[in-house]
Amino acid sequence: MPTLTKLYSMEEAALHNTPDDCWVVVDGKIYDVTKYLEDHPGGADVLLEATGKDATEEFDDAGHSKSAKELMQDYFIGELDPTPEIPEMEVFRKEQDTGFASKLMDNVVQYWAIPAAVIGISAVVAILYARRK
Repeated sequence: MPTLTKLYSMEEAALHNTPDDCWVVVDGKIYDVTKYLEDHPGGADVLLEATGKDATEEFDDAGHSKSAKELMQDYFIGELDPTPEIPEMEVFRKEQDTGFASKLMDNVVQYWAIPAAVIGISAVVAILYARRK
């Protein structure tokens, strides 16, 4: 029967990076090595440097023995969550294409002096034309 293990994100594992609370990720598994820091043959600094990232390569390069790998099981607390982090979606509002009439009205409001001058000149021309007759 399969054993259920707790899943942790890499971000969550990276938060445990102090001598009082130290987690290490190796081969997709998370180990709480806080109690082992003093006993680690390479020193506590080696384990503290391995926090916050996947330390599988460093672990393999160190050439750990079979007994060291068996000892790790005592500190196993969970697995790295294999699902990728999905970034939060940003929503952008597309500017609506306004028609010619609304653009014209926007310009009229912004530049009111031009339409006022056109209306004034038209009124003067109309009055002069009416007097001529």
